[in-house]
Amino acid sequence: MQIFSGSSNQDLAKKIAKVGDFEWGKVESSQFENGERRVRIDSRRDLPAQAGKRDSIGGVIVQSLSHPVDEHLIEFCLLSDALSRDGYTNLVGVIPWLGYSKQDKVFLPGESLAAKVIAQIIQTTKVKKLITFDLHNRAITGFFDIPVVELSAKQIFLEYFSKKITVSEWVVVAPDEGAVKSSAYYARELDLPIAYIDKRRDLKTGRVVVAGMTGDVEGKRVIIIDDMIVTGSTMMESARYLKKQGAKSVTVAATHHLYVPGVQEKLEKSAIDEVVVTDSVQHTAYSKQHNRKPQAVSHKLKILSVAQLIVDELE
Repeated sequence: MQIFSGSSNQDLAKKIAKVGDFEWGKVESSQFENGERRVRIDSRRDLPAQAGKRDSIGGVIVQSLSHPVDEHLIEFCLLSDALSRDGYTNLVGVIPWLGYSKQDKVFLPGESLAAKVIAQIIQTTKVKKLITFDLHNRAITGFFDIPVVELSAKQIFLEYFSKKITVSEWVVVAPDEGAVKSSAYYARELDLPIAYIDKRRDLKTGRVVVAGMTGDVEGKRVIIIDDMIVTGSTMMESARYLKKQGAKSVTVAATHHLYVPGVQEKLEKSAIDEVVVTDSVQHTAYSKQHNRKPQAVSHKLKILSVAQLIVDELE
């Protein structure tokens, strides 16, 4: 099996290759002056000994659809086509963060169902199977006709928190209605109490306001778990409110941190004490694409790897 990486998350791809002891496939990816992407792989056609064996060699394409999303999507498609043209017939797509997954419903008349469109685009490639993580809505798997394996970072977070918590001090808090089911799962598995925040969003300004809370956090260490960090507004407002209610500390965890410019800096300055995420999105990806200074990794940011979970699925 060979690992081929697009440009969005090469750090994770290299970890997968190392952990699984997979062969690393060389990819040349560049951009023409007019903005078009060019992809070329290290072809095996000049290796006669491999003739006839190529069909048995699996190709794994690792590419998160992080910023710039559209560019990374096109690169994934071109890489799939390049591998298919070189004779690889057993291609697996690993897209840890599936871009457009928040657009899984039509909210207003005239909108597109973007998540379904992206699924259809991916299926035009020769990828036979897709591996992803913690979708915003599990119903998205139904947009695909190819097999989709939705892995979860739950076990990674459980292992991390179980090593540091003491039951008497900690409590899980659901930051909004959408996080109640997931928060209840963590509370049950960690044998912790749970509290619920009543969050309201101003439809005109988009500002998140906490209206109240069910449960007690005074003198407690709080865990808030969600599927992704985009603007971080919900988590930051929740942390501010919880500290006012007497919480000793607030730790937030999310599978996907999209590293929207400026967000990590805001998290650093917020009432949040620790931010725990996975490497489904590469921390430095945005900075590299735009030649900007990387958002600093401080003591607040803890990054856990999903490489082993992906290797287990590939094997």
